[in-house]
Amino acid sequence: MTPAVRAFLLGVVLTLAVLAVGAFAFTGAGVYPIGADVPHTPLTLRMVERLRDASTERASKSVQVPTDLDDPARVAAGAREYAEECTGCHLAPGRTESELRAGLYPQPPNLAEDGMDNDAEAFWIIKHGIKMSAMPAWGRTHDDKRIWALVAFVRKMPKVSPAQYQAMVGAKATQTDD
Repeated sequence: MTPAVRAFLLGVVLTLAVLAVGAFAFTGAGVYPIGADVPHTPLTLRMVERLRDASTERASKSVQVPTDLDDPARVAAGAREYAEECTGCHLAPGRTESELRAGLYPQPPNLAEDGMDNDAEAFWIIKHGIKMSAMPAWGRTHDDKRIWALVAFVRKMPKVSPAQYQAMVGAKATQTDD
């Protein structure tokens, strides 16, 4: 190994060591605002969103999407499940806010307006949750059939009126979940 290559490699190793010590010192100093009432810096937000999106895309590639997600019985079962478990954070047709949702950061998506574009990713997220986002891993308490029912409803929900939603879920739609 030539002296120039050795010096270069030593420089790389020392740089990595300084970066590791700096990262350890930064995280241990407690200077980054971790409270849910203080938004991330723009750079941190971009990094976290990129990590979330890339991870869920990769992890959901092996998910096999059922062909019967449009089945009215499955959609209705998902609506009832959604009314019981999800409206406090993700809202519902006719519900514009909740006390629980107002205090969360990052703010959960309003699935009543936006839905979810990718069925496999929706299933994976519901089943496994998202770390440090308040999104629970429902796979610990819900079997795949219940999770697919949620996916079936969430994909339809942006087109569901408040009256249709009330008819699907009955009195459960009026719970506050706050």
